[in-house]
Amino acid sequence: MGLELPEAHRLALARHLDECTRIAPSYRWVQPDSLHLTLRFIGWIEPARLRRVERELGTIRSRPFELAMGERGTFGSRASPRVVWLGLAEGLDACAALAAAAEAACLTAGLDADARRFQAHVTLGRAREEGERLPPLPEPPRLAPWTVQDLVLYESRLRQQPRYVPLQRYPLVQQPAN
Repeated sequence: MGLELPEAHRLALARHLDECTRIAPSYRWVQPDSLHLTLRFIGWIEPARLRRVERELGTIRSRPFELAMGERGTFGSRASPRVVWLGLAEGLDACAALAAAAEAACLTAGLDADARRFQAHVTLGRAREEGERLPPLPEPPRLAPWTVQDLVLYESRLRQQPRYVPLQRYPLVQQPAN
């Protein structure tokens, strides 16, 4: 599950990813329509448990919040990273709080705890093979901040390049002041 990027951001990143593909063809670059910020990876679960997760996600209460993309980063060694990503420059606390609420919903639905610590990022590319050298890449485009309006439950369709298809949207709503 995650947060969807605005269409204008995906278009700007599409041009950037085309250039990254040209410069670093040994990496698999994410298709623009699959770009999103992952809050919690679920993996395959049976349909009954998926319905419980969907119900629990519907109980999350969070206000819309501002996000802004930040610097590029990597997982793995600097010269041969496994993953290339964009981090956040704004909205990290709100994003982490929503990720914690999503994790709690998953636990209530009977899923095991996610062993990985949450790190807000949008995956741009992955090494095809371990040890692939990453050449210098162009700077990613500057993207305007935007307001996150909903949490999205995605289904990943695995092919040569995974595709992430929205299954369900959970609107974030402005809560009344006390």
